[in-house]
Amino acid sequence: MSAPLPRARGPLSELVLAMLRGEAHSLAPLRTGDDVILDEDAQLALWLLLELHHRGLRGVDPELEWDPQVIRVRRELEEAHLAALRELVRDRLALVDPDEDLARQIATLLAQDDGPSVADFLARRADEEQFRDFLRQRSIYHLKESDPQAFVVPRLDGPAKVALAELQYDEFGAGRPAGLHSLLFAQALQACGLDPSYGAHLDQARASTLAVSTTMSIFGLHRRWRGAAMGHLAAFESTSSVPCRRIAAGARRLGLPDAVAAYYDEHVEADAVHEQLAVHGICVPMVAAEPELRADVLLGVAACLELDALAGREQLDLWQAGAAEQVPA
Repeated sequence: MSAPLPRARGPLSELVLAMLRGEAHSLAPLRTGDDVILDEDAQLALWLLLELHHRGLRGVDPELEWDPQVIRVRRELEEAHLAALRELVRDRLALVDPDEDLARQIATLLAQDDGPSVADFLARRADEEQFRDFLRQRSIYHLKESDPQAFVVPRLDGPAKVALAELQYDEFGAGRPAGLHSLLFAQALQACGLDPSYGAHLDQARASTLAVSTTMSIFGLHRRWRGAAMGHLAAFESTSSVPCRRIAAGARRLGLPDAVAAYYDEHVEADAVHEQLAVHGICVPMVAAEPELRADVLLGVAACLELDALAGREQLDLWQAGAAEQVPA
């Protein structure tokens, strides 16, 4: 199912929506805000353009996926996003010892993960509406879970390709349609009385939420960024198992339907295995075969940690201010 077209949040997303409806063509250079990562207008515009390469957008001509004007706008937004991302991770990357091996460099970055614990808040303090707010935000990625990384499979070879295919096999249900992780998340949404359809909560997605998703899509769609995509995956899997255990505990504390905890239970053991597979099975042999990708792998690790921390801080700030319902209009 394609995502529905959302409401515009400013001139960039309004322009993109007009282009997607066939009502306008962009010729002038785009203007983004100073902080593209937290610019709701820019992030929504970028998300929409990247979504053309995923499941498409409802009522939008699929031929626009490769329309030159659409691609030009997407590339301008991507470049602005990547420039902001490099600046965001610069200090974290400075912690890495250039003389260490890749696995230790990744471990150094992971050890410095100082982001706020949304999982702890959900486990101990969140009320039901805050938990639902969390599920709505996470739906932007989890309803297409692992799809951005799937673009990388044909861009690898040897052991790294095999390991990525193994990891993806698990994410896509291990041969069982009922085990598809995106479906399990949709069932969790539905059990909580939330719309489980693809893209249903796009109008409620905050800029930091969208940035997490757009970063994964940019890394996955470009062969140039395959190293960053796999570094991002390694960090994502390495920081998932323990939080998932806490989130499942929070769902049970609140008495939410079993489908909610079941989704997170599925990731407790699986992601502990995937952590080793992503770091030692994918990233290490990939860099051994293509040493020039080392810096990109580390960029991907740092990007995952920084963006998750950014989204987590925003989420907790809203909850602690009693403003979980203050979402973009």
